[in-house]
Amino acid sequence: MTHLLQLDASARPGLAGIDEHGSLSRRLTHRFVTGWQARQPEATVTHRDVGATPPAFIDQRWIQAAFTPPERHAPWMAGVLAESDRLIDELRAADVVVIGAPLYNFGMPAALKAWVDQVVRMGRTVDYDPSRPEDPFIPLLDDRPRHAIILSSRGGAGFEPGGALAHMNHLEPGLATALVFIGITRIHRVAIEHQEEGGERLAASLAAAERRVEELIVRLQAPSPASPQPALTA
Repeated sequence: MTHLLQLDASARPGLAGIDEHGSLSRRLTHRFVTGWQARQPEATVTHRDVGATPPAFIDQRWIQAAFTPPERHAPWMAGVLAESDRLIDELRAADVVVIGAPLYNFGMPAALKAWVDQVVRMGRTVDYDPSRPEDPFIPLLDDRPRHAIILSSRGGAGFEPGGALAHMNHLEPGLATALVFIGITRIHRVAIEHQEEGGERLAASLAAAERRVEELIVRLQAPSPASPQPALTA
């Protein structure tokens, strides 16, 4: 049975096309999750809305607790790391991580970056082996195949790989770097552009993105091939 983790990071609470000032990225995550469950009713979903309830930013106490060996933990450290533990447990339980992330000022929303900082944690999602100086970091979430679906929305256009503004897009590359670092290497990306312009170009971009979401669901639910899937697919 497949388990999905749905992460929504938009500051807009509703769905574009349904709610006033609704979110395009939330519309894509909703379409992906409902489309997946329509074809696989037994699939389960955990929904984490970091846009509405952002995780705490890491601080000195978090760093001290996270980098103190468990056998030396002070009593207060468990409370400081409790949110991180919950978020990591949710991530570890997921087979498919569905991330709705608008492009804010060339990168990910602060709420989503806070989630990344909580789940990329030494000893829980990544280890460090100083005996391997050329490759000391050991991902801990590569114990089984996991997919990450990055569903983004952008005000402008040309931010896709190879596009004129690709060098200014630090959203998908930043997320992919963090996910691969902890062992989630099967990454898929779908984006909506032209949000600022609106009109026909936005409508066409939205329609194309929704088609790609449907195609991606079908492809991921197909029987797994004998050979491993490539990482960082479009």
